[in-house]
Amino acid sequence: MAVYFGAVIAVGVYFARRTGDATEYFLGRHQMPWVAVMLSIVATETSALTVISVPGLGARSNLTFLQLAFGYLVGRIGVSIWLLPGYFSGEQDTAYQRLEARYGVLTRRLASGIFMTIRALGDSVRVFATAIPLAIVTGWSIPLSILVVGLATLAYTWAGGIRAVVWVDVMQLALYTLGGVVALVIAANLAGGFGESLAAAAEGGRLQVFEWSSSLTIPYTFASGIIGGAFLSAASHGTDHIIVQRILAIRDLGGARKALIGSGILVIGQFALFLVVGALIWAAGADDGVMPSDEIFPRFVLDHLPAGLAGLVVAGLLAAAMSTLSSSLNSLASATTHDFYAPFTGSRDPKHLLRVGRWATVAWAAVLMVGALSFRSNGTPVVELALSIASITYGGLLGTYIMTGVVRRSEQPDAVAAIVVATVAMLVIVFVKPGEFAADLAWPWYVPLGTAITLVVGFTSSRIRQAVSSA
Repeated sequence: MAVYFGAVIAVGVYFARRTGDATEYFLGRHQMPWVAVMLSIVATETSALTVISVPGLGARSNLTFLQLAFGYLVGRIGVSIWLLPGYFSGEQDTAYQRLEARYGVLTRRLASGIFMTIRALGDSVRVFATAIPLAIVTGWSIPLSILVVGLATLAYTWAGGIRAVVWVDVMQLALYTLGGVVALVIAANLAGGFGESLAAAAEGGRLQVFEWSSSLTIPYTFASGIIGGAFLSAASHGTDHIIVQRILAIRDLGGARKALIGSGILVIGQFALFLVVGALIWAAGADDGVMPSDEIFPRFVLDHLPAGLAGLVVAGLLAAAMSTLSSSLNSLASATTHDFYAPFTGSRDPKHLLRVGRWATVAWAAVLMVGALSFRSNGTPVVELALSIASITYGGLLGTYIMTGVVRRSEQPDAVAAIVVATVAMLVIVFVKPGEFAADLAWPWYVPLGTAITLVVGFTSSRIRQAVSSA
């Protein structure tokens, strides 16, 4: 673990010598190779939640969570066709700059502000999740584990910017995937070999992939996976700056499309790996059925892997967490610098914006660590909790981008009204859940619902505004 921490910090120091201005720091001068960006996207969206929480889903239920990954691929194909060309038409610094071109600066700042708020909330959950295995293995407290991960990630992100983030992501992806394969082999051996373990998992219903129910209350069905997964992926990879920033770092549209679609294929394989790990942990009898599901995989690593391999897998868990945290810090700092600081101050000096961006990175690291320290687990698997939080605003953001094309007479007041109403509505549905109509709605439907609300409000607002102006 010490070697791992040293390695990632060394990468940051190496790229710090090559970082001369804000364009380099945030976008790598648009010269990042698409293969590296593709792997970075996978590492960023995977995070510790996949490595920690997804095996728990496989152990306690089945493989139906994989249906979401199929929808993710559909959503990325849609983004590649309809949204990516707009990001390569002219110079863009953030995902929300194109909204300013269509509607105005207020819409850009509103979208960016919502992104930063929800990203901070969701990633606070991710940082908390990272502390679970570190605390279990080292005996440290959760707060100390949060501080260690946060400060180590801040070190290389602050120094090297997007280049350090992407290349460390590549290293981290390889590390935690190797850890998953190691855990898979050992779980299978404990259960009597791959043949017997898979047969036992199948007999226990752990290998079911498809759920054909039409219910809107069951989280993982074929319909919710394809539709909900497609909308979630379209929003996260088409409007969320944490992913769009990587796309903008690629030289051309063709490379961006290959990186985005390729990442969707890799994510299917990755989800399948960690779900099967959970199923085989169950087949090996290593889940006592009492511990929280998010502790199943870390506890298995501690109890059943030899010391050297356990260290490797724990380093992989840290890698998964730090890859997402570093990406969040860099994208949050980028949005702060380009969507707020530069427009408000009028500063355009790249070297000055580099200094601002680095200080913004430090500030956001503090925010995320404080948020993680304030988090208290409520028994919900952290992967579901984090995706639910993200879904609050994803529908509003995706709906606004769609509105630019389908509601052609819409203007800035309509876009602002649509984003605000959709966000407030989703906050109520996700956290308050008033009455019976929304209480049981499965979370994969949150983004489609938010998108629909945004489009309806935007269309209605534009019609009302036109009727008033014509009268």
